[in-house]
Amino acid sequence: MSSNNSFKDTDSVIMVKMEQTPVPKTKARDGWQGRMDFLLTCIGYAVGLGNIWRFPYLCYKSGGGAFFIPYIIFLLLCGFPLFFMEVSIGQFSSLSPVTIWRICPLFKGVGMGMVVVSAIVCIYYNVIVAWTIYYLFMSFKNLLPWSHCHNSWNDDRCVDGLEEVLNITALNITSANHTKVTASEQFWENHVLAITDGIEDSGRLRWQLFICLSLAWLCVFLCLFKGVKVLGKVMHFAAPFPYLVLIVLLIRGLQLPGAVEGIKFYIIPRWEKLADYQVWGDAALQIFYSVGMAWGGLITMASYNNFHNNAYRDAMIVPIINCGTSIFAGFVIFSVLGFMAHTAGTTVDEVVKQGPGLAFVAYPEAVAKLPFSPLWAVLFFLMLFTIGLDSQFGMFETGISSFIDEYPRLLRSKRVLLAAVGCFVEFLLGLPCITQGGIYVLQIMDWYCASFSLMMISLIECVVIAWIYGTERFFKDIELMIGYQPHAVWHYMWRFVTPTVIFGIWIFSVITLGPVTYDGKSYPTWAIVLGWIFGLLSLVPIPLMMIIQIINTDGETIIERVKKLTVPAKNWGPSKEEDRERYIQSLSYNESTFSNMNGCPVDCEEALLQHKQKIGTNGTSL
Repeated sequence: MSSNNSFKDTDSVIMVKMEQTPVPKTKARDGWQGRMDFLLTCIGYAVGLGNIWRFPYLCYKSGGGAFFIPYIIFLLLCGFPLFFMEVSIGQFSSLSPVTIWRICPLFKGVGMGMVVVSAIVCIYYNVIVAWTIYYLFMSFKNLLPWSHCHNSWNDDRCVDGLEEVLNITALNITSANHTKVTASEQFWENHVLAITDGIEDSGRLRWQLFICLSLAWLCVFLCLFKGVKVLGKVMHFAAPFPYLVLIVLLIRGLQLPGAVEGIKFYIIPRWEKLADYQVWGDAALQIFYSVGMAWGGLITMASYNNFHNNAYRDAMIVPIINCGTSIFAGFVIFSVLGFMAHTAGTTVDEVVKQGPGLAFVAYPEAVAKLPFSPLWAVLFFLMLFTIGLDSQFGMFETGISSFIDEYPRLLRSKRVLLAAVGCFVEFLLGLPCITQGGIYVLQIMDWYCASFSLMMISLIECVVIAWIYGTERFFKDIELMIGYQPHAVWHYMWRFVTPTVIFGIWIFSVITLGPVTYDGKSYPTWAIVLGWIFGLLSLVPIPLMMIIQIINTDGETIIERVKKLTVPAKNWGPSKEEDRERYIQSLSYNESTFSNMNGCPVDCEEALLQHKQKIGTNGTSL
């Protein structure tokens, strides 16, 4: 069959689909002003609160230094490949997570799922940022309010420090009337949260947290309403600042009595723990959460890159910095916890906690015992505030850019309004989390929303790009950007190793995901069902969009329509014309890439000529 006839064939799937669709001119898409803007934003996005309050606890619980082995293994098998894949595809297309599925329109719901996950997590993540703002305000007092029992929210069970609690316990006094609670814990539960007995009792809105949540969303708006041009400048301060504070806190922590014992407790390997499958599962999950794959943020940040930015180099740097930060933060945390255990006359395992309990109870209590305690409290909570906002920026920008890229003519010139509306809606959705029972709602969202669904989204993403789009073609795309193809090992990682590992992680996460609890309290059935609904919200768009896409695609049979939807859309490719033309020419060297559904070769030169003619006629591309 002649090349001309094959080009006219209705099943031609590469060059025909890459023809330029004439559209009116729209405002140009923003981009980073410099390479460091992207690198610092990615570091800030990937390094989140979990690096500070989850990893050190997991490391202690899972064998100390022995935990580093599975952690690094899963970084190599899963973290690097997915990070490299998402950064490369985002930079290549200059598109956000939803529109990027022009690469395989049948799976557009995957991108929507990413946006849903980020949107839900944004709601409660900024509530945590609001907590840090409130603690930051309280840290400017000469006498830290969580350091003593002479406040209106304290009761007769309050004691000034952990040592007194342990003394009571040592006397075997276990009646409810004699149960003692530290001042820092009562500040957290009785004052900050004013916590109720369960999710059934929502209580009243905490006006202090209402103000702090308003400030948190105002910060997000001010940094994102003008796009990445402002965000990039902000990140030149916001990304390095937490490291400066961590270094200062580590130097101070190492000078405290008991610090060395705390660090030993953190890093001394307990090799027998490596025989426990739970340790390997926790390491895999931690890599997944901390590096930031499948949230859409990496694709979004990379989409603002220069087309020829070295994505390969950046994809190696950021995960290493991220995981190094987790390990480094452990030294900071355990040096202070060692001091806390020393002053209480107990062992580190009696004082260590994870999550909010570490950030808002244990560490503040330890800081309160230091000379010039307000100074150290201000530094600590300012660091948490900055780290929280850095991650929040990436998640919120994912949603904003996704809407704008889907409807560029309508929304690109209205970014300020869209950002304001988005912040306000997310603020309203966060109000249930700052009631007296809000911590129970937040726990449900955190328990279910960013767990099994993330793994499924990333698994589908990896399989589609590696098997349907094809690693050979993906390699050529990367070569077009950076000037050379990556090592062949990535071919095997993306096609075989990484999907297998992700599937294993997904199985582990589903099996180990028990009913939600908070501080040992069980939830009613309706709350657990609500949690599963939250978790499934991000997966629903995948089959839903498949059905919609199949219905809206021309074709005599469903199989024919599916085949059309599993090849790149006609407007897939680099955004700039000079890069797009080079892309079409580069594909012509691989004849198999240009076959239609019947296996007939396509005349690439004719397609390129038609593409140039359309550019000249219609003026501009998408």
